[in-house]
Amino acid sequence: MKIPKRLQPLVEDGLVDEVIRQLMSGKEAMVFVVRCGEEVRCAKVYKEANKRSFRQSTDYTEGRKVKSSRKARAIEKGSKYGRQAQEEAWQSAEVDALYRLAHAGVRVPTPHNFHEGVLLMELVTDDNGNAAPRLNDLVLDENQAREYHHALITQVVRMLCAGVVHGDLSEFNILVGSDGPVIIDLPQAVDAAGNNHASSMLERDVTNLANYFGQFAPELKHTQYGKEIWSIYEKGELTTDVKLTGRFERSLKPADLRGVLREINDVRKEEEARLLRMSDA
Repeated sequence: MKIPKRLQPLVEDGLVDEVIRQLMSGKEAMVFVVRCGEEVRCAKVYKEANKRSFRQSTDYTEGRKVKSSRKARAIEKGSKYGRQAQEEAWQSAEVDALYRLAHAGVRVPTPHNFHEGVLLMELVTDDNGNAAPRLNDLVLDENQAREYHHALITQVVRMLCAGVVHGDLSEFNILVGSDGPVIIDLPQAVDAAGNNHASSMLERDVTNLANYFGQFAPELKHTQYGKEIWSIYEKGELTTDVKLTGRFERSLKPADLRGVLREINDVRKEEEARLLRMSDA
């Protein structure tokens, strides 16, 4: 096929030998199947901000750090250079998340290169070597639904152990490869420790999974893995081999207000005694 303009620099620089076909066009990017030497990979070409239907939100970008102070100031001012820098940061967020998660053993496409706003990564395939289907294109039986749901909850936990929350996880950004589900589309991924919305985003991700797989295995709709996972994470006890139940009970035990007041009163008395000793001296 004719080489798209955005892929031309990669061909000229020897990173891509052939553009085979367009694989898909989504709300934020177009994806092409390309040949790199002996390997077939995919190239994700990010759409310009004014052509994307997925808008950057402060909910997602909160807590993200820009290494260059000049870029950070420009982004804050909203200048033309700042908008360009913000767009670069949005794109590189997915690259950073992919490398981070792949290193942590999360099943995401293996990243290979990021050049001129194009992400080269693994082409996830099915048992026949064809591009893997999205989860929403499949019809599952109860056992498959439970198996895939369990696999994805395990991946959500592994992601959180690596400090990342997907933020937009659903059946539309999960591929089913020859070795099971693969999580894709991560430019909106958030830092779990640095984003105040991380807990609600994780719960929404997990609820999306429960609702989708609950169509095939109805009992999954009543699970509460999101609240359970975040509760364990907040306690600093989350590990990749944690045993989950899918149940969560929020403590309704009233706070010991009298105990708190006693402690405050004791501290006040200690301070008064200290000041009295100082005045006597």
